[in-house]
Amino acid sequence: MRGTNGALRNSEGGILEGMGRIVPAVLPSSRKDLEEKLSLFARFPSVDRVQIDVVDGKFIAPASWPYTAPGELDAMAERAHMLPELHRIEYEIDLMCFDAERAAGAWLALGASRLTFHAESITDIPKLLASFRKRYGGGSDIALPSLVSFGLALNIESSVALIEPYLREVEYVQFMGIARIGAQGQAFDRRVLEKIRAFRARHPDIIVQVDGGVSLQTAKELLPLGVARLIVGSAILRASDPLRAFAAFEEL
Repeated sequence: MRGTNGALRNSEGGILEGMGRIVPAVLPSSRKDLEEKLSLFARFPSVDRVQIDVVDGKFIAPASWPYTAPGELDAMAERAHMLPELHRIEYEIDLMCFDAERAAGAWLALGASRLTFHAESITDIPKLLASFRKRYGGGSDIALPSLVSFGLALNIESSVALIEPYLREVEYVQFMGIARIGAQGQAFDRRVLEKIRAFRARHPDIIVQVDGGVSLQTAKELLPLGVARLIVGSAILRASDPLRAFAAFEEL
């Protein structure tokens, strides 16, 4: 059955959708870097979702690709270039940028189907969500009831009150597990554990994912709190054997 926010639930009311999902993440330094890492993830048989981090250098610095190479992403979209393995892999774009609404368009044209907006970067959250919902969430001009899924990300220092009025408008909430977002390989900030615990007590129906500082050790603390998705970057990409590292996370 489904809860009030549409999440698939079991007979006891627990969320089933995405429970324990491991989502590898890439913070691309160039188009070549992106293509190489997506090619790597595509060779993992059980990977069905990948997160691409996008940093504009203004909301968060330093900038990542495509902001370091203006025009390249738009050119790819104009040439109808598509992200790899779309028949089995969903792409989630983590938009750490002030121009999220404009930036999302090219990624959607490449086949991305999930967008994470950082609450602190948005001046008018309801206006942004309404705009995307009108274009991609079941308007009369599109055939499918929902073409894109949306989530809101929240920094360690930010109050949950910043996003609570809009929880019914999104599929998930992404808690950042590091103090300084936009760079992989940082230490896990344990303050997020209590933040998640309090949030789950108040909002048990909302899917929670964590991005930043996720390792095999911290994953063992996050999963019992009801975290449904673990976004993992450096713990996979910097491992001597990335496939084995990914498999170790799945064994959890």
